[in-house]
Amino acid sequence: MSTFQTLKPSTLSRDAFVAAFADIYEHSPWVAEKAFDLGQDTSIDEIETLHQRMSDTLLSADHASQLALINAHPDLAGKAAVQGELTAASTQEQSGAGIHQCTAEEFSHFTELNDAYKAKFKFPFIMAVKGSNRHQILAAFETRIHNSVDTEFKCALAQINKIALFRLLTL
Repeated sequence: MSTFQTLKPSTLSRDAFVAAFADIYEHSPWVAEKAFDLGQDTSIDEIETLHQRMSDTLLSADHASQLALINAHPDLAGKAAVQGELTAASTQEQSGAGIHQCTAEEFSHFTELNDAYKAKFKFPFIMAVKGSNRHQILAAFETRIHNSVDTEFKCALAQINKIALFRLLTL
């Protein structure tokens, strides 16, 4: 089990806990709030335990809350990235995958795929891009766009939980 390097969650007040973990799930502090409200004990000082609690919180939420969280995520290589409007975590994640190095043609392809994906699924394509490069991301996009809405909704939630773990591991 891994412990946090910069904080000890079990010792935080509700406000401090929510402030520390509010953006682990993109613009969705309700996940941190509900995770805190389940009670504080030293088990949540382990990253994997807190991640499981937060993951379970997301997966047990109602469909509307889950959809709102999915929709809080930016498009990969989208307008927000180009205009520098991403959260710090999203900027780092997309840069780490080399998305900022896309050619004009690759950006255009990302835009086409983002638009087609959102037209079909009514939410953005979500992928935990850490450890991937832009070519792998485009390949995943091209594969997943053929899935059903239900499959992609579940995949988006799984990818969001993976992103959350990556973010927790940096604290």
